Amino acid sequence: MTLTFISLYLNVFFEIGNQFNTYPIKNIIIMTEKLNKKPVSRRAFLGTTAAVAAGITIVPSHAVAGLGHKAPSDKLNIVGVGVGGMGATNLKHLESENIVGLCDVDWKYAKHTFDRYPNAKRYKDWRKMYDEMSTQFDAVVCATADHTHALVAAHAITMGKHVYLQKPLTHTVYESRLLTKLAAKYKVATQMGNQGSSGEGVNLTTEWLANGEIGEVTKVESFTDRPIWPQGLNTPEHGDWVPETLDWDLFTGPAKMRPFNEIYHPWNWRGWWDYGTGALGDMACHILHPVFVGLELGSPVHAQANSTLLLNDCAPVAQNVKLSFPARTPKRRWKGMKKNADLPAVDVHWYDGGIKFDLPDGWPDGKNPNDGGGGVIFHGTKDTLACGCYGKNPWLLSGKKPDAPKFRRRIANNLTGGHEMDWVRACKESPENRVPTASDFSEAGPFNEMVVMGVLAVRLQSLNKELDWDGEKMEFTNLTDDEKIKTVIKDGFAIHNGHPTFHKTWTEPVAAKYFASELVKHTYRKPWSLPDMPA
Repeated sequence: MTLTFISLYLNVFFEIGNQFNTYPIKNIIIMTEKLNKKPVSRRAFLGTTAAVAAGITIVPSHAVAGLGHKAPSDKLNIVGVGVGGMGATNLKHLESENIVGLCDVDWKYAKHTFDRYPNAKRYKDWRKMYDEMSTQFDAVVCATADHTHALVAAHAITMGKHVYLQKPLTHTVYESRLLTKLAAKYKVATQMGNQGSSGEGVNLTTEWLANGEIGEVTKVESFTDRPIWPQGLNTPEHGDWVPETLDWDLFTGPAKMRPFNEIYHPWNWRGWWDYGTGALGDMACHILHPVFVGLELGSPVHAQANSTLLLNDCAPVAQNVKLSFPARTPKRRWKGMKKNADLPAVDVHWYDGGIKFDLPDGWPDGKNPNDGGGGVIFHGTKDTLACGCYGKNPWLLSGKKPDAPKFRRRIANNLTGGHEMDWVRACKESPENRVPTASDFSEAGPFNEMVVMGVLAVRLQSLNKELDWDGEKMEFTNLTDDEKIKTVIKDGFAIHNGHPTFHKTWTEPVAAKYFASELVKHTYRKPWSLPDMPA
């Protein structure tokens, strides 16, 4: 491997100008044309990652003006991982840039996207794409199943690549914390795909709250009309033939290997714990974002949940979760707050699977609280604020029309790709001057920890207790050594001669502390692994 080291003189640096703003460097390491033509081995990929971790900045040749490539300040070179579903929509919103690589484990599902970008290189394994195209792209759009989000994103970040990652950000609390810290360490531009965060509803809700329009808030209720995919199902007893277009091993990734079944893929994976996070993980990233931002929440200190029948492998049909947050000092002083006062402790309630909150007194007859897939009610001491999914269409129960100071940044044309293009804008800015995106990982990471905490509460509900959570240490503090967890594997319900029978099949009891720790931080199936957690 031949590397040419080029020292940049100041006059050359200033002549090039903003084209290097994204890369704070003293030296640029440029891969030779020979290296560009020769496929990079897996060992080389790992070595490159190690080099970046050691502080060596590798700048793609296309980042340098005058070498026959587009500079980042002109157009980004973007690769997509998981492009059959939502990833296809994200890429359509990014067509002003260069789509240079596409990766999907199912080439039949992704065919429409491959056909749309015929010049993009195609892969089934993102590791191979990263390896072979390491010098040819600037940024990654990832829309795989939830359980592989962290892998795809984390390794891209350590390569110095910008990342747009679909919601939920990650499958676990630990993975969210890791992406938050990696993004800060490598100073890349990031965005979670909860597009409502770039919308006017979240802006107005946040500004109305800060302006004291409804007073202090100690209770929030929220719901979604999801799932619209199957949940509450027994684990399939038999496998199906794996389609020739699908690499089931790559889809499974870090999860436990199990026989392929058409109930898992495509799309229906959301309802299975190994791959998704159920209705809560899918929709809370949209519905609870104005709650997290508007109330300046951090990590919950208590969690409890209940649901319809909880199965070992499949998310329940319906869930109810309560997350409790302590009093906290606001970054922006709320209007009407006493000097040095904190925002009060608040309980956030979540419902899904057809369950929703009771309508408060004064609710207009006939008005549906479901606006775009769900709804939120902020119960204040002076008034009640309601909004829909994505924070859309906020309104006050009193009928008052607030005129609050606007302090949140507005993003144009969010419904037609503003959320994605705001990420592009951030990618092209230097880390020193970058304006964070609306769902930058510095915010999306802690927010996603809150969301998947709800999933943890659901899966630990058989302990029949309020769970105490230490957010900094990422652990429950009131689990005892003798507590056990067991979960239903198979419902076993049947009707014989007109009489119902119940024969549930259960897992063996397992220590609650161990079970909880596995939910917080998964043990990955080999050879899959994450980068180390930054200090």
